[in-house]
Amino acid sequence: MNENKNNPEEQKNANKSIKQKFLMMFPLLSVIGLVVGVLGGYVYYLKVGCVNGTCAITSNPWLSMLWGGVMGYLLFDMFNKKKKDIQNSDEKKS
Repeated sequence: MNENKNNPEEQKNANKSIKQKFLMMFPLLSVIGLVVGVLGGYVYYLKVGCVNGTCAITSNPWLSMLWGGVMGYLLFDMFNKKKKDIQNSDEKKS
């Protein structure tokens, strides 16, 4: 009966592996850029947005937030060091 229940240590290791996989796919700096971009897109919609609805991106808050999120992700992703870059710089030093 106890064999069916997971060990708390195994659950902890499983949670760590999920977190590690997520951070490997989406580095923290890129996620921060995504959030900043979404907020920036919404602020842009509020402050600058299109009143009469003829502007494709700024007339809709969702499109403005989507565009801002993409731009924020790409902007912040430029500052992430990739594993290949780190390995190449280590090889050059040796």
